[in-house]
Amino acid sequence: MRLTPDAWIFWQYGFIKLNATILFTWALMAVLVLGAALITRRLATGHERSRWQNLLEIVVTAIMGQIKDVGLQNPRRYLSFLGTLFLFVAAAALATVIPGFEPPTASLSTTVALALCVLVAVPLFGISSQGLLAYLKSYMQPTPIMLPFNLISEVSRTLALAVRLFGNMMSGAMIIAILLSITPFVFPIVMTLLGLLTGMVQAYIFTILAAVYIAAATRTSPPLTKPEA
Repeated sequence: MRLTPDAWIFWQYGFIKLNATILFTWALMAVLVLGAALITRRLATGHERSRWQNLLEIVVTAIMGQIKDVGLQNPRRYLSFLGTLFLFVAAAALATVIPGFEPPTASLSTTVALALCVLVAVPLFGISSQGLLAYLKSYMQPTPIMLPFNLISEVSRTLALAVRLFGNMMSGAMIIAILLSITPFVFPIVMTLLGLLTGMVQAYIFTILAAVYIAAATRTSPPLTKPEA
């Protein structure tokens, strides 16, 4: 039994390997890019719209609504990053219904890469919103003593993002594989449906946590008001 798709090797030359994680990641990205191109090539602004455009607008509107609820006042600014994170993780979970497909998010290397994207995006959004000096000063709030603790929190929450997503996705795939070997066919089907729900929940949680971290990095301190005489 393979614990992660990293163990499924398609091609190897020396230390260079093409495993299932890499192959399925790029295949999933290609499907998402191709699907987005096909759906958006003929967008309509009138009342008559295609079903795919309606579905796309529902998804985009829902993501923007969640981003705004987190506290980010300009959802369009963060839609491309957070929306891509959600769609990738959700699509990886939904694609598990395809025979032979193993979600790349069941590999720790993929979840670490996604968490590192969040780690890089948080200061970038924070600097663009507050400025470099103001953002760096936030690490020493409320006192300079908090600097090492704030730096440790940046690393620890990135590790937590990666391990949480990896653990949930890998455990679901392992449970289905175990049930296929010891139970009738109907039970793995039920667990697959449960795995789809779990995958969607994990995509939502991962995206919301990323939005919360960005919201914390982009918040500005309110201006000090002079006391009235």
